[in-house]
Amino acid sequence: MKLLRQTPPDPQQLALQLDFFSPEFSSQPPVDQPAPKHTPGAAAAPQKEPPEVFPGSPPRVTGTTSNGRRRVQVGEHVLEYRLVRSKRRSIGFLIDDDGLRITAPRWVTVVEIENAIREKQRWIFAKLNERRERSARRLQPQMQWCDGATLPYLGNNVTLRILSAQAAGIAYDDAMRELTICLPPDAGEQQLKDRVQGWLQTEAKRLFAERLPVYAEKLDVTYHSFALSSATTQWGSCTVEGKIRLNWRLIHFALPMIDYVIAHELSHLREMNHSPRFWATVQSIFPEFEAAKRALRESGPETLPMF
Repeated sequence: MKLLRQTPPDPQQLALQLDFFSPEFSSQPPVDQPAPKHTPGAAAAPQKEPPEVFPGSPPRVTGTTSNGRRRVQVGEHVLEYRLVRSKRRSIGFLIDDDGLRITAPRWVTVVEIENAIREKQRWIFAKLNERRERSARRLQPQMQWCDGATLPYLGNNVTLRILSAQAAGIAYDDAMRELTICLPPDAGEQQLKDRVQGWLQTEAKRLFAERLPVYAEKLDVTYHSFALSSATTQWGSCTVEGKIRLNWRLIHFALPMIDYVIAHELSHLREMNHSPRFWATVQSIFPEFEAAKRALRESGPETLPMF
């Protein structure tokens, strides 16, 4: 989530936005760790030898690979990382598409860096695993736009049924979880996509209009207006004027995830920030927000149909 200001800053245009695909699942925000103390002008400490390996313990792996990465033994695992030296004062950890990147002050030794890696190993391995899972999902076949195909709607799969007819029409059978679309015999795939997208956006607008007043009443706040968004970077946004925008693609997800975004944006009418008071406000009207927030983070772009 980002605090956006125009230049020059205008308080009336202040808006807070909820990232469409949270930073944890696009490019990991760096995590810092204080670097060992260093006296300016002092010589860098000599590189220490790795701890002694006792009989029966797994061999320790360290050093540099042929592609310039470093390797370090972390428990039973051998971890590769890229080391970048900088003028920063702390050790930074970043997970991106190339794996683990460490940014560290020039005076910090490799041994100290690798000790810091071991201290952060639970976070590192968790984030690396999340990225591997997302990469695996990207390799899955994309949705085929044809009769019998399925797409997510409110957390469940809906089956598309295509009927050849001159008259345009679309109808949803909730009991059968089938969406029937009437299309001319010569209609192409894009016409089918456009018809389905139009229906999803209509459903999103209807549902958002129902859920917004529920949480506005709980918070005792009044929003000025709301509109659908097709943003590729945010799930929602809220301005100080009470103008709320919600991404129509939320209609793909289960109701708790939708309600979380709505509660989140309305809470900004109380706290136009992301302080502890803001999160306490969200929790006061949506106690299970942590689970919904986590589920939303795990729903990357590769999980949604392409229109």
